[in-house]
Amino acid sequence: MKRFVLFSVCASALSGCLAIAPSGITPEQRDDFVLAASTIGCVMRDESDYQPVELQAGLTREQTLALVQHHLTWGGAEQLPGDQGVKITTGACA
Repeated sequence: MKRFVLFSVCASALSGCLAIAPSGITPEQRDDFVLAASTIGCVMRDESDYQPVELQAGLTREQTLALVQHHLTWGGAEQLPGDQGVKITTGACA
């Protein structure tokens, strides 16, 4: 029984970490990023993809890149083969 409780506490703590936005970015900005990415098909390859997401979500390029990296690190995005960009795979893009 103690093992189950310990496992449950650890699992809850880890799931909370996945929801934390990168430093300097609010959870609302993270959600706005995903929603904005969904309007362009959830794939970010070049300037024509990044700029509309930044404008819609009210983010700087640095914040957008940090969010892309955050999603790649935590499994909310996948690198497309052949350096063809990144596909967001969470939230409105799931």
